[in-house]
Amino acid sequence: MPYQVLIVDDSKLARMVMASAFRRIRPEWSLAEAANADDALTAMAGGAVDIALIDFNMPGTDGLELVARIRKTHPAMPVAIVSANVQNEIIGRARELNAGFIPKPLTDEALAAFLSGAALRLRKVTP
Repeated sequence: MPYQVLIVDDSKLARMVMASAFRRIRPEWSLAEAANADDALTAMAGGAVDIALIDFNMPGTDGLELVARIRKTHPAMPVAIVSANVQNEIIGRARELNAGFIPKPLTDEALAAFLSGAALRLRKVTP
């Protein structure tokens, strides 16, 4: 089943890198992009987003704050923080929010592993 994935990153280059990897791994799935938390929440309000890949370091609302806001309306959505800021505190906070953590630089293997797990979770939720 094809899913809709949302990439949230303030860096256009980082979004391009993630999108390129995503298209290699899951070309049959749909992709949307947002440059900040407000754009991401607007995209999610439409209800078409199944999975989110979110940068940690963004101006205004950081990635963990965005995940906390997403959890209020989408408690079971597969979400991952994608960041070069690999600190135990950030990884721990992501886990507390039931979010994965994918380190940058992003590898196809790490993204594929997360997306496979996300698809399994979504299949369990949707009969």
